[in-house]
Amino acid sequence: MNSYQDYFGQFGGRYAAEVLRTPLDELEAAYRSAIADPAFRAEFDRVAATYTGRPTPLMHAANLSAACGGAQIHVKLEGLANTGAHKINHVVGQCLLAKRMGKKRVIAETGAGQHGLATAAMCAKLGLPCQVYMGAVDMRRQKPNVFWMELFGAEVTQVDSGSRTLKDAVNEALRDWAGSFADTYYVIGSALGPSPYPAMVREFQTVVGREVQSQCRAAGFEPDALIACVGGGSNSLGMFAPFLEAERPELIGVEAGGRALAPGQHASRMSGHGVPAIAHGYKSLFLTTGDGQIAETHSVSAGLDYPGVGPQLAELGRTGRVQFTTASDAEALDAVRRFARGEGIVMALESAHAGAVALAEARRRPPDQHLVVNMSGRGDKDLFILARELDPARWREFLEREAASLAPAAEAEVRS
Repeated sequence: MNSYQDYFGQFGGRYAAEVLRTPLDELEAAYRSAIADPAFRAEFDRVAATYTGRPTPLMHAANLSAACGGAQIHVKLEGLANTGAHKINHVVGQCLLAKRMGKKRVIAETGAGQHGLATAAMCAKLGLPCQVYMGAVDMRRQKPNVFWMELFGAEVTQVDSGSRTLKDAVNEALRDWAGSFADTYYVIGSALGPSPYPAMVREFQTVVGREVQSQCRAAGFEPDALIACVGGGSNSLGMFAPFLEAERPELIGVEAGGRALAPGQHASRMSGHGVPAIAHGYKSLFLTTGDGQIAETHSVSAGLDYPGVGPQLAELGRTGRVQFTTASDAEALDAVRRFARGEGIVMALESAHAGAVALAEARRRPPDQHLVVNMSGRGDKDLFILARELDPARWREFLEREAASLAPAAEAEVRS
């Protein structure tokens, strides 16, 4: 597979404002040079081993496999990587590239907060100032990650335009970059955007799929299906990429089914709802309104409610190499509970969409088949959502008690 591509079939490209042509050309040249440089690759591998925590384990979910009575489920524990998700893989690559390019400042967008968190952490390690754009809705529902980003020294900028979610954060980050690219690197958060970002993010994420290959072989089996959630596409492409040229295994991408497959209630682009469109600098499948505007989306998971999908995944869906399905909010929440009680792991809500489909697939397949599901992140970040959804009465009681305990301190501060 080429480490650099402009187009994937009809999708991809560089549909950017004229002001962004210069930084994108500069980025392409720097990326091509870096990816061909053994010293850069060696540095990426060194940081991956000593900072990211690679390789991450592949765990046999023996209890849930037995409970399903069918295929064997294996979980790639990307949530055990430093900062709690797969996002750190492409962030390490991009931040090392920013340093190589001599950039003095880094910006990023984030939805669920894991990309922003990884960027803030890596910038702290490299001594680079970091600014993260995040929609107001996402800042509220992912408050723990906002706290951690700020602890790492990042400036988290609230975005109040549009739906106040990920797509609006992307818009603000692009506006910033257009006026600051001379000394600023934009660390994009998924395998999307104008080229060279889709191919670059995928390339840095393929470490996941390469590890899955070797870990499955070491365990004595070849996977029959790989299953991953799909927002923009970084974790799914990272796992799928080394397998794309072969006929097997089956590759299954899981989108956010939300509350229902009605307009504004989901974020499923690849199940017949998305249409070809251009946004955020690339052509792909997007959810749109009747008059061609980008549509509102919904998911219980902040990382899956983006209205578009990465261009390579759009093409892989068109050719049929990747099959797409959905999991609803309710199914994802149930999967969080089942993997917690059955295997002692807490999946992020994004990953739990893939977990829900893995459970369903295991039930309908024979016991000699093997499924690998990517736990792209840990559920720590989702505490405020999960507790409210799964144990609302006690969570409310806890919050009220904590609020009451803070009142005397606040009053004393006002008096002083």
